Amino acid sequence: MAFYYDEPSRTFSEYLLIPGYSSSKCVPSEVDLKTPLVRFKRGEEPGISINIPMVSAIMQSVSDDRLAVALAEEGGMSFIYGSQPVEEQAEMVKKVKRYRAGFVVSDSNVSPEMTLEDVLRLTEKTGHSTIAVTEDGGPNGKLLGIVTNKDYRLSRMSPDTRVKEFMTKFDDLVYAEEETSLKEANDIIWEHKINCLPLVNKNRELAYLVFRKDYDTHKKNENELIDNAKRYMVGAGINTRDYEMRVPALLEAGADALCIDSSEGFSEWQKITIDYIRKHYGERVKVGAGNVVDEEGFRFLADAGADFVKVGIGGGAICITREQKGIGRGQATALIEVAKARDAYYEETGVYIPICSDGGIVHDYHITLALAMGADFVMLGRYFARFDESPTKRVNINGSYMKEYWGEGSARARNWQRYDMGGEQKLSFEEGVDSLVPYAGSLKDNVNLTLSKVRSTMCNCGALTIPELQKKAKITLVSSTSIVEGGAHDVTLRNHR
Repeated sequence: MAFYYDEPSRTFSEYLLIPGYSSSKCVPSEVDLKTPLVRFKRGEEPGISINIPMVSAIMQSVSDDRLAVALAEEGGMSFIYGSQPVEEQAEMVKKVKRYRAGFVVSDSNVSPEMTLEDVLRLTEKTGHSTIAVTEDGGPNGKLLGIVTNKDYRLSRMSPDTRVKEFMTKFDDLVYAEEETSLKEANDIIWEHKINCLPLVNKNRELAYLVFRKDYDTHKKNENELIDNAKRYMVGAGINTRDYEMRVPALLEAGADALCIDSSEGFSEWQKITIDYIRKHYGERVKVGAGNVVDEEGFRFLADAGADFVKVGIGGGAICITREQKGIGRGQATALIEVAKARDAYYEETGVYIPICSDGGIVHDYHITLALAMGADFVMLGRYFARFDESPTKRVNINGSYMKEYWGEGSARARNWQRYDMGGEQKLSFEEGVDSLVPYAGSLKDNVNLTLSKVRSTMCNCGALTIPELQKKAKITLVSSTSIVEGGAHDVTLRNHR
């Protein structure tokens, strides 16, 4: 007969942390949120660690190169979505790796015959205020000039005014040769008091842009996640179908870590994919796998060679797997069991395999709970989809700004590659929805606010590191009545609008 669990599976909102003793040294500014991303042996350092315990979900509506840069600036890592052509995903990875190096391939470009209206539309789409004017309107065409908002901001020119009439022409630009080093480029920027330096080849074709703000940003983001070449770090999603094409392209582009994107990870397809990577690249290529919800699933992926394991099925805000198929598990219960399995595996083998809690995060405090329950880091979709840097449109709904957000299992995403059905079969029903989430502003502001709550709560528990939190945390179940008690109640809230 079927196996029955004695206890119901539970969500994060059914738990609270009990405060522990905190010394005078336990203050938020002293909390270290650095955490391992990939497996390591006892006594050794992890091959990759992240500076904050946050990674972005492998989703079309979340993780592109722009969000990857913004998250790396704060110390986390994005996994660029794989439900796109291999070449396009690889190009996104390349953009991230180039960006931190200071040499930016321009992705905001116009031709001289385009109009002010085109410029304004492009600026609204990308958020960029500096636009290169090239002969063909492409990123590597012959450079004819530059347009910034200073060129038109205070004017009354018509929207159909041609770019060539108000751009700063090439002869009036400060520029440098393509071979210029980053240090030399920064020296030129400071000497001439400019914000952007174009680098061109011998045919005057645009190669890169170097921005003054990138130098300033580095000084402001000392927690940023960078590799040995001081480039931003970035991950990428793969599937169990076209990995033989996708993996080489992503590694050549510079991806620091890969992750198998699948709705359910306790599958031979995942082992086959990992086996391919180990056969061709050995241990130097880091690949996460998942998702699983119990000890058996974790053990399978650990033995298969996964560098980290994602936990969670059906807990995402846009996921309807449980509704459609009746499979899944409460995120808290799944995480607690897998964390115990991870610890047991470490004791037996001396190999620590980080686990990622993927799904079920509704409130900021859920992140702290997930870490306390054993997660090394959390993967977030809805959370990041709300920000300026996510790739989706911002729309006005009845006077309120929203951002589009859809699941990889939705008809809109059409990402059937993540469903391990073998052969060329395609899914006949959806496991995700197409939705809207409240617009929340910039990633930097929101991440800093969220992590300030995490650090503060960790201090309440007497912990200055994530491992210390996992060791010291005291966690209690709460009743439905006490959940109500935890919010504002028995008062009439005042509207301050």
